[in-house]
Amino acid sequence: MRNHLNNLAAGIDMSKGFEDFFDTIGLTGEGLVIKAIGAVIAVIGLGMLLKVNSNPKTALRKAGLAIGVLFIAVVLVMYGDTLFSTVTNAKV
Repeated sequence: MRNHLNNLAAGIDMSKGFEDFFDTIGLTGEGLVIKAIGAVIAVIGLGMLLKVNSNPKTALRKAGLAIGVLFIAVVLVMYGDTLFSTVTNAKV
């Protein structure tokens, strides 16, 4: 007898390749690109935060810029598909 408690997930047909994969995670190709761009911007912001020096005159300015970059990255990841869809699906 087979134990049904060991079944963790139902089988998914992935015969169409990447199209099926993106459908299962809820992303389109454009959504994935937008999230990747946001991730790259976040890495740049973290790099900026790590390079803040101990000079008090420039440290506050550089840290503020880095936090602003991180904020933009978070907004892009969360709302990028909505923001860009208003531009690409504009009616003439």
